This record gives sequence, C-alpha cells and structure tokens, in this order.
Amino acid sequence: MIHAHQEPHPHGRGAAGTPTVGIVGAGAVGTALGVAISRAGWPVRAVASRDAVRRDRFRSLVPSARAFMEPTGVLDEVELAILAVPDDAIPSLIEPLRLYSGQALVHTSGLLGAEVLQSTLAAGSQIGAFHPLVSFTADVERSVAAINGATIALEGDDRLMGLLADLAEAIGGFPVRLPKGSKAAYHAAAVLASGGLVALLDAISTLGAAAGLDERGALAVYGRLIEQTLANARSMGVAAALTGPIPRGDSGTLEVHLATLSRLAPEVVDLYLAVARREVGIAEERGALSPEQLERVMRALAKVG
Repeated sequence: MIHAHQEPHPHGRGAAGTPTVGIVGAGAVGTALGVAISRAGWPVRAVASRDAVRRDRFRSLVPSARAFMEPTGVLDEVELAILAVPDDAIPSLIEPLRLYSGQALVHTSGLLGAEVLQSTLAAGSQIGAFHPLVSFTADVERSVAAINGATIALEGDDRLMGLLADLAEAIGGFPVRLPKGSKAAYHAAAVLASGGLVALLDAISTLGAAAGLDERGALAVYGRLIEQTLANARSMGVAAALTGPIPRGDSGTLEVHLATLSRLAPEVVDLYLAVARREVGIAEERGALSPEQLERVMRALAKVG
C-alpha cells in the first residue's frame, strides 16, 4: 500500500553527498552500526531508544546524533533510517511510521524480509534489509572491529541496493544481495555458525573436563583443531575436509565414544549422534565408505538413541 505522505523530505545530504542516517535502537547492534557509520564519514544525525541510558551512551559515542524516545523523531531528521531492534519488536514499532518521499527505511534482521516494512511506504520511498553477519556484543569497539571484513546481506528495492552496498563497503563489510525468499535459510545457517558453534564448544568443554581440562584449556587444545579444519574446508572444500572415524569406517571407535559419553556426559550423546549422522552422509557422497563399512557404522550409531 502506498500512503499519501508524499512531500519531499526536507533534510539535505551530508557534506560528502552521503545521505543523513538515523538509528532506531541503541543496543549492541544499533550502537556499533552508529559508531561504524559515523567513523566512515556518513552523517549520523539521530538515534531513538526508550532506554535513557542507552540513548546517552550512543550520543557520547556519536555526538552528531540527536536523541529521541520514539522512532518518528528520527524520520523527521534523516534520509536513511536503520531499525536495529529485535525481530519481534518490528511490527509494533513501525505501525505509526510513514516515510517521506525520498526516504529509505531498512532493518537489520537476519530472518525477516524487507516486505515486513511495506506498511511504511509512501510514493518515492524505499525499504530494505541490511544484516551484518556479526556476533555483536556489549563491547562496542570489539563489535565495530568485527564489522570490518564481515558479510553484509542486502535485500529490498532495486533502487536502494546500490546505496546499501556503498554503506556496507564504507564500514568495511562485503555486501551480498540475497535472492528473495532465501532469508530464513540464510539466517538458520548463521545461527548454526554462531550459536550452534557455541553449543558445540560447550559440549567439547564438557568432554575436556572429563579429560582434566578446564574451559580455557579445552578451547586452547581443540580450538587449534577447529581452526585447522576450517582452513582445510576453505582450501579443499567441505567434503574433502572431513576426517575421523566415520570416513575411515571405524565403527569400533564410535562404539567406545558413545559408551563413554553415555557414562560421563549423557547430555552430549544426542549432539554427537546428530553430527555423526551428518558426517555419514558426507562420507557416502564422497565415496569414502564401502557398503560393509557403512553398515557397521550405522549399526554402531543405532545402538544408542
């Protein structure tokens, strides 16, 4: 639906011809983006947050920004507004928003498509998505540094893509445009790469404790192996990087592992089995297992669960 809010937006561009930018949300994502965008030379003119402490912190880091409690104030100040808020907050947050002609509104959700912002459109305005593939934390400097070299997924109106790509590159990222309808798969992969890896590290630390290693020691010992495996996958491909008892068909080792896990760390068994079954599929596709080896491996995995 196109709204009648069509008057041209009154605010001009920054000195370098870049659009004025506003951030809605002053949490970890919004603050890091505000700092990164400001340091890249794009004028950050406004921030909105209902949390006074967060608003004040943002302004201490980005003094050029005026602070507002509500996002409507941001739209009166900028040409490009970025919603850096939790996914569930977006629908209610945008309900009162109507863009001016010439304005753009994007969100930073890794899951939602640009179409969730459809209700804000007026003639001549644009919507999109701008998702840095970064694990943002409360440490602003660490988060800003993490943006450098990160993939930034873009989605939305064709006319907006060039501007968002320029912004992504300005803050040190690599812009990638996602095909329509692919956002959920992209985000699920990101969750496995971040939260999924943390869950795997937690399981590794649990088993390391049984071997006498504290968490720091386990990460030092097995972290290097993780780094080597990732380097192999990058250079040779994922399937070729698979090593261990499954591509060797070593069913006896699997049986010992599962018996040990059942005794020392039963909460890790399901994760081990899920990963092992995925490895079996990779090994099959690679042709690493004979029919007899495959049968023995599957029998070993079936003994538990």
